[in-house]
Amino acid sequence: MWSIQDIARAAGTTSRTLRHYDAIGLLAPSRVGSNGYRYYDSDALVRLQRILLLRSLGLPLPAIASVLDGSRDNVAALSEHLTLLHQERDRIGRQIDSVRTTLRKLEGGEPLVAEEVFDGFAYAEEVTSRWGASAYQHGDRWWRSLSASEKQAHQAEQASIAAAFGAARAAGLAPDSAPVQAIAARLHAWLRPAVKTVSRAYFVGLGQLYVDDPRYGGYDSAFGDGTAEFMRDAMEIYAEGNLAE
Repeated sequence: MWSIQDIARAAGTTSRTLRHYDAIGLLAPSRVGSNGYRYYDSDALVRLQRILLLRSLGLPLPAIASVLDGSRDNVAALSEHLTLLHQERDRIGRQIDSVRTTLRKLEGGEPLVAEEVFDGFAYAEEVTSRWGASAYQHGDRWWRSLSASEKQAHQAEQASIAAAFGAARAAGLAPDSAPVQAIAARLHAWLRPAVKTVSRAYFVGLGQLYVDDPRYGGYDSAFGDGTAEFMRDAMEIYAEGNLAE
């Protein structure tokens, strides 16, 4: 058992935050002593780790509660979280090495190599190859025009939409049900400012991308197996009924 002070210190949070998690039913202490002190066992530690991982994705606390209550066992979920974190770490590591190499060569007057300069910065290339240069340029200009708070709000809305899909799947709703189609409409509205034209083919293709490439969401690891397919199906139904080719 670990005390609330020990856990707060190790997790980089506060005892007040942990008491709040208990009050809203997100993380209860494993035992409360006769003196009122709270203690946490290994299962509670794993649950807190998952809470912190989901918070790092920008999910609000109610959405995190839905994910944890509807997810499968911790070992499988954390294994998938770990895979995604490794992928992100590797990508950031390549970017760091790329920038270091560029700085060294600029300072030393050495010629630059394009492959070295852009290693780890595959996003622009992937968007261009999938949807064209104008699509990337439009999205890049739009993103750069946002303030820091606007960027944060946009990311928070995406996380909220993903959590809503996950909660709907866990609740057993069908992809073509009115509540799920309303979530798909939110996703469409979220995409519109950044995407030049959200056509039927684009929306359907994006849904399939969520299934085929975990880098574009990692929804199964966050919300349970089948979430990416659930989103894809809901997006396809929405596109067929509401979007032009």
